[in-house]
Amino acid sequence: MHDESPPSLPADLTPSAVDEGTIRRDLVQVALGRKPADRVVRVGRLFDAASRTWLEDQEVVVRGRRIAFVGPAGHWQGGARDRIERLDLAAVPGFGEVHKHIESSHLTPEHEAALVLPRGNTWTCEASHEFSNVNGAKNLGFWLTARRAGCALKVFPLPGSAVPPTGYEVSGGHFDAGDQARFLASSLQVAGLDEVMDWPAVTNADNRSHRRLWGMIEATFAARGVIEGHGAGLRALGDINAFAAAGLASDHEAWTAEEAWDKLTHGVFLEIRPHSMPEIIGGLLERGLKDWSQVAFATDDRSASDTLQMGATDHNVRLAIQSGLSPEVALQCVTINPARHMRLTPWVGAIAPGRYADLVLLNDVERIAIAEVWADGRQVSAGTSYIDAVQDIAWPDWATQTVKLNRTFKADDFAIPAPAGRKTVQAALLRPFHWDDDFIETELTVAGGQVERDTARNITKFAVVDRHTGESRVGRMFWLGCGPATPDTAVGCTVAHDSHNLWVVGSSDAAMAQVVNAIHEMQGGWVLASGGIIKARVRYEVGGLMTARSAQELDADMKHLHAEAEKIDWLYEPTFSPRWFPGFPERLQFATLTCAPWRWVLVAPNEAAPEGLVNVMTGESHRVVW
Repeated sequence: MHDESPPSLPADLTPSAVDEGTIRRDLVQVALGRKPADRVVRVGRLFDAASRTWLEDQEVVVRGRRIAFVGPAGHWQGGARDRIERLDLAAVPGFGEVHKHIESSHLTPEHEAALVLPRGNTWTCEASHEFSNVNGAKNLGFWLTARRAGCALKVFPLPGSAVPPTGYEVSGGHFDAGDQARFLASSLQVAGLDEVMDWPAVTNADNRSHRRLWGMIEATFAARGVIEGHGAGLRALGDINAFAAAGLASDHEAWTAEEAWDKLTHGVFLEIRPHSMPEIIGGLLERGLKDWSQVAFATDDRSASDTLQMGATDHNVRLAIQSGLSPEVALQCVTINPARHMRLTPWVGAIAPGRYADLVLLNDVERIAIAEVWADGRQVSAGTSYIDAVQDIAWPDWATQTVKLNRTFKADDFAIPAPAGRKTVQAALLRPFHWDDDFIETELTVAGGQVERDTARNITKFAVVDRHTGESRVGRMFWLGCGPATPDTAVGCTVAHDSHNLWVVGSSDAAMAQVVNAIHEMQGGWVLASGGIIKARVRYEVGGLMTARSAQELDADMKHLHAEAEKIDWLYEPTFSPRWFPGFPERLQFATLTCAPWRWVLVAPNEAAPEGLVNVMTGESHRVVW
């Protein structure tokens, strides 16, 4: 652990309000030259994010983990322990993620830091409804553990509104107004309420989650926190007005320039994701947008493998420049803009006094070519190579024993019995990203009293297993165009947005049981089985969502999984999502979402959905065969 704080000051990792006062009183004296600094970093150019201007030959005076003074070289008259010159480099503020699920990298925070800090990402607003649906009680402590151990990545958790995601699901967490008030009062790191995504609960007083969700919104208002939105599929003007009227301050779900413009011009802070960035930025420029202060870039979800290949927030900035923005505007969208929106400007967003000493040093601004990254006042990367220590955290059982199954599964656990005496049945079908008002209905044959798959028609069996309550209930039904066509094959995972129960899809019930048992044994992750043999495993032993290993180790396991998956024949047919592709169905991780625009979904069986098939817009449940 690096302790960069002067001996008489708080550690300055997750400071309290009293700590802030102590730290800032000290910074005042350093700024006036009355106390010494720890170091002075002199740079050739410095980007002032607030004015969008470049300042020549500047010095950044660092005390502990913070900046005490910024100004022209030679202007500050105090003494410093050491002086560093980078006159050939341009300094910009540490990049911030306005909305990201760190869990999507599938790395624990200390290993996420080693991955993204060298790419300029020094702070992240963690959209924390993933781990919180696994262990809600420990959620805040989880996200602050690495920082408290000395990690230079600043994580600002926003407790999830989607815990559980809807009133028709049961998960490992249940947040209400009291929980939200406690979160906001317990730490300056907590910025607000994460993406309110249960739109039916917002708008319908009869919805099972209406009172719980509005209680959390009201608790956030009471603490002057930020209420993040999730406006997927909300494009009609009435919906956009209602979204803004509800107090939902942002949206990261806009897909088109028209939708983005309509939301921006109705007071919604726009968080643009990379997959829609070229179209949205081009459209906003065509519409003459001059003031980009209400815009930021959001990674949302990105795996460690993708980050190793393309980058982190630095990729988002480069893509924005390629899409038509000037480097200066693009840099504002990952520094001062998200910091202002999240009300975090006392700590991040600018190279300015009082903020953490986070600097991204570029040797080519147009290309966002990173030479060094400094965080907490110390150098943490050379180029994109991490040179700081990775904290050695022994994650406790509450983080590593989260796949709570009460039995060894057998093929019979995935059988779908037919009504007595029937040779055929009517069956409800779903397909991944099925956003229609009605489920699909078809006729399936019966053999030995069980309803059969129909691979010739792309029909396979999909199941969701409750891994949170210890009751191990199984929701099973038939899905269209998503599983293995190869006989006796199954694949499953414990990443299942957003309740994160275990899902499995297979061409035989025995293979499905084998996959579930193997996932249980390693406490989360991916398993691919075929012909009675486990072909590949990827371990997510922390929360069933993440691994406490390096990005490179995880990437090697994922490459092996993909290589084995290429030997399997996979069913496929198009669905509503443009990001649903043939081959290994990795995006099944997102196929159990229950937010808008989903309607009919399969969840783990519970009181509100006895067989697991439920319409999350209306609350209606239905039999899977009849």
